[in-house]
Amino acid sequence: MRSTSSKNRTRRAARTAAAVFAGALALSLTACGGDDDNGSGNEPGGSGQESADTVTLPKLDGESLEVAAVWTGAEQANFKKVLAEFEKRTGAKITFVPAQDPIINFLGSKVAGGQPPDIAMLPQPGAIKQAVDKKWAKPLGADAVKELQENYSPGWQDIGKVDDKQYGVYYKAANKSLIWYNAQVFENAGATEPKTWDELLTAAQTVYDSGVTPFSVGGAEGWTLTDWFENVYLSQAGPEKYDQLAKHEIKWTDPSVKDALTTLAQVWGKKDYVAGGASGALQTDFPASVTQVFTGGDQPKAAMVYEGDFAQVNIVQAKAAVGTDAKVFPFPTVGDTAPVVSGGDAAVILQDSEAAQALATFLASPDAATIQAKLGGYLSPNKNVDNSAYPNEVQRKIAKALIDSGDDFRFDMSDQAPQAFGGTPGKGEWKALQDFLKDPSDIAGTQQQLESDAAAAYGN
Repeated sequence: MRSTSSKNRTRRAARTAAAVFAGALALSLTACGGDDDNGSGNEPGGSGQESADTVTLPKLDGESLEVAAVWTGAEQANFKKVLAEFEKRTGAKITFVPAQDPIINFLGSKVAGGQPPDIAMLPQPGAIKQAVDKKWAKPLGADAVKELQENYSPGWQDIGKVDDKQYGVYYKAANKSLIWYNAQVFENAGATEPKTWDELLTAAQTVYDSGVTPFSVGGAEGWTLTDWFENVYLSQAGPEKYDQLAKHEIKWTDPSVKDALTTLAQVWGKKDYVAGGASGALQTDFPASVTQVFTGGDQPKAAMVYEGDFAQVNIVQAKAAVGTDAKVFPFPTVGDTAPVVSGGDAAVILQDSEAAQALATFLASPDAATIQAKLGGYLSPNKNVDNSAYPNEVQRKIAKALIDSGDDFRFDMSDQAPQAFGGTPGKGEWKALQDFLKDPSDIAGTQQQLESDAAAAYGN
């Protein structure tokens, strides 16, 4: 999935960077909550100045493009504003094509019908590789590659490569090592932000004793459960094991997987710790898992929800203020260090043209990312996006931590897997972990199912 250089690079000991990442984030985020952090998510950040154009684009009057992505709601609306700027600067017309998960299957039907979109936003390195293997994806041109080299660390460039050729522009990133919480509930309960897993369990019990369910889990969407697992596994088993499991070099029946599932069961298997119980969680989608933490006054359905920085969009929709009503802490340390797990969406060209290459180049520039950064609920791996573009102090600190971590991060494990295992609703890892949420006592059975599905998907 990654080039050899990236594999070697990301195998470096990430402990120092992870510790810095977690420590800086904890220090800065606990300090949030002043007037600066109204958390609207729709206000210009920092100075509010428009950024100067950093990339030259061709005139494309009369040209039209289709861009496919699975994004919905505010995420889709904000991305359309980025596309509108490209239209304004080039004269091209862009149609956003809503896609369904798994996007590879959606694109397959479009390709079979002779009408693939010009560009697709692919959420997994595994999906990029599949698109290349199927000969759908087209390499990026010199201008886009130049923008990537100027604006991205080598690690973010490498995960968009297949066989050392650049195919993907990672336009959107995610910090997936965060737990958001209802500040009023914590204050009422006398709970404090945890730094370790044991402290998280203590905070959960304190919240529970105050009369509020500790956790909200969006189990209707299996990807949220894989994210839980990855953070626990990375911190507990360490980066070397994480890399091996991501490539299926070790089996899911490995003792390290048993340890991680056992740890997860301390939350998922604890009676009354999950809003709605297992059955309720399995009917709760991701947006609802966030909003139900920040609605209902000081008696919400739950006190905490685990997910990435992008949860801010849903927090704003719940009319909660990021940094005051909604606060956040890094995913607690389970093993030696706190985890740093990232995800992202890459622009991949399916129909090569001057217009498609120009859009890929634009998306690799600070110009495009700055527009969406100002709108909130978005994080860019582009190191040349001015930090002041982000709309509140919480988001600015999260963005800075991601950039400062350089290449010492681990990309979402399920996103590195073949989509049949790591990215398909009702199948593979998503389904196995949903079954585990339903019955956290069946650790061995879950491991066997995960291994069976992984072996079939990886072909080994």
